[in-house]
Amino acid sequence: LLLLLQSSISVETMVRNDLARVLALELDRAAIYGTGSSNQPLGLTNTTGIGSQTITTFGTFEEYIGMETDVAAANADAGSLRYIINASARGALKSTEKATNTAQFVYEDDQINGYPVIVSNQLLANDALFGDFSMFIMGMWSGLDLTVDPYTHSTSGTVRVVAMQDVDMAVRHPESFSRGN
Repeated sequence: LLLLLQSSISVETMVRNDLARVLALELDRAAIYGTGSSNQPLGLTNTTGIGSQTITTFGTFEEYIGMETDVAAANADAGSLRYIINASARGALKSTEKATNTAQFVYEDDQINGYPVIVSNQLLANDALFGDFSMFIMGMWSGLDLTVDPYTHSTSGTVRVVAMQDVDMAVRHPESFSRGN
């Protein structure tokens, strides 16, 4: 309540940034794991037709090559090919050798086998994605909409802020992706 009475522009910016960050994280999660129901878009991992590769723990070099082969065998190895893994996988793959006693590791210089890697903790620990992410489309039909509702909790002296953004997602070519898990 006292924060509202202060009327500081910097506080408003801080709250806006916090809400935008929470929404961005949810958009990332939905892009990966969205169910396609209950007002969620259909995420990449639930899209029919993407390739699949078994990953043991955080994966071996051969298993990551298997993901690349999935995409290549579908004639889809073009565009902005890259991996997405989480921070735990990155840590493990930095010390996982490509082959025994080579001192070459699966994850080196922000790459796996020459492909760029994006690290996102929105991805589950034993999941990895590989593909041409230009084939994943996210449409946004507005900016971040914030509505200040001073009435709902007016008897307690608080204000309710509602943040909304209209978004949908689609995979143009499912064969352009492979999921390791």
